[in-house]
Amino acid sequence: MAAVARARGRADRDRLRPDAGAPGAHDAVQHPGAPGLVTEGRAGGEEPRPRLLGLCLGPLLFAALLLTPLPGLSSRAHVLAGIFAWAVVYWMTAALPLAVTALLASVLAIALGVAPARTVLAPYADPVIFLFIGSFVIAAAMRSSGLDTRFAFALLRRDWATRTPRRLLLTVGTITCALSLWVSNTATTAIMLPVGRGLLRGFGPAGDGAQSRFPIGLMLMLTWSSSVAVGIPVGSPPNLIAIEMVRELGGRRLTFFDWVAVAMPLTVLMLLLSWVILGWRYGEPAARAGDVRAWIAAERARLGPWRRAEVNVLVVFGLVAVLWMLPGAVAAVTSPEAALPRFFEAHLPESVIALAGAVLLFCLPTDARRGEFTISWGEAARIDWGTILLFGGGLSLGHLMYETGLAAAVGRALVRVSGAQDVWALTAVAIVAGILLSETSSNTASASVVIPVMIAVAAGLGVSPVPPALGAALGASFGFMLPVSTPPNAIVYGSGLVPLREMVRSGIVLDILGALLIWLGLRVLAPLAGLV
Repeated sequence: MAAVARARGRADRDRLRPDAGAPGAHDAVQHPGAPGLVTEGRAGGEEPRPRLLGLCLGPLLFAALLLTPLPGLSSRAHVLAGIFAWAVVYWMTAALPLAVTALLASVLAIALGVAPARTVLAPYADPVIFLFIGSFVIAAAMRSSGLDTRFAFALLRRDWATRTPRRLLLTVGTITCALSLWVSNTATTAIMLPVGRGLLRGFGPAGDGAQSRFPIGLMLMLTWSSSVAVGIPVGSPPNLIAIEMVRELGGRRLTFFDWVAVAMPLTVLMLLLSWVILGWRYGEPAARAGDVRAWIAAERARLGPWRRAEVNVLVVFGLVAVLWMLPGAVAAVTSPEAALPRFFEAHLPESVIALAGAVLLFCLPTDARRGEFTISWGEAARIDWGTILLFGGGLSLGHLMYETGLAAAVGRALVRVSGAQDVWALTAVAIVAGILLSETSSNTASASVVIPVMIAVAAGLGVSPVPPALGAALGASFGFMLPVSTPPNAIVYGSGLVPLREMVRSGIVLDILGALLIWLGLRVLAPLAGLV
């Protein structure tokens, strides 16, 4: 009977998920030809012609740069500039899978003598890579156990949460954002899309796409709220890229607590800004809820009672979150040199905590007699290895740009063009560059390109690298205008409820206001957190 109940619970959870599945990292896309293989990247569906054009343009641009004199660059930096241009073309045109492009850049850097193999490949085994692996396994357990869906319906069951369309927008945005802090934005949007469709069916006139603009707002809230969830380091690859590059290149260590102190308020403010924009453009307070609460009650009933797997995941998740936050909180109250923060830094860094949590999930049984545990290797193996490879390649390219002087050269040119001469002007440039680049390429690739340049410019100006790096990372996570900007955008666009012109018009508004909000937030919060 227990096995039947588990199978029924799994079937009910799967019914709420779209057919394409839910990949396991930000910017992840299900590979159409290999079930379970997930690759990090832009939204799928690119036309073959731009891809073929990019495939040819990359090596041509590489050759052209090698043949063009670039005064002020060493020979290694000159070669790396060509490799960098080749990689950017491939990332922007999706000529190859993004992770493969990252590997190509590493292979070229070794083969052409930019750096030895040990130097180029070392970032692929950086501790932050294992932080990603551990957090991805925990997120996979949240999905496979159904804890994410239970959390969503626990909030939706409140009467006040669905009484009007505007309240529903805020509730759905809050749920999606909270999930996306820990689960990928792509997976979160995939989880919440069928929930959103069910809610629309229960909202009467407000849920009829032929008579109402409200469905557009609800679908956009799904993608926007998943993308603005940058409040914790593991919420998006650009976050960890910024933390790692600031440590390696800028000589400043950012703890989980440091990041949360600055980025979590910005996440809340961006969510509220999204709600205000969508409520203004698409909210209809006169609409009645119809039988939406009956639908929510029926879906909650299908989930059944709490299962052992959900309890196990919740306990491990809570333990990992507390251990991540504890050293930084203690350091903020006492001193970074206190015994507890120093012990955690030496023996239990964030990456080890994530791996320990992942291993614990393999050890906690759900049915000891049948030999069943909270997560299986088959489920864990489906995490987004493409993002991990892209992340390692991005770190490698960023380190090489900094070490060869290429980042400093690009930064000097950027300063001449922008006129940025202080930390806050540079932060503004970083935010805008991150947003613009992420509209047409992966957020991870965008961060890998922009952040080392900003750190090099900050070093040249003699200012803190932290605000510009944070600005570039946060900007790279925002791509609201086009279906190809992020997989969540593609998911909601594929629902057929969001016209392209509406996505572009609303996305431009959020891009502009969001850039201003990030800059103002960093201007206030970074000094308060001692990060300037």
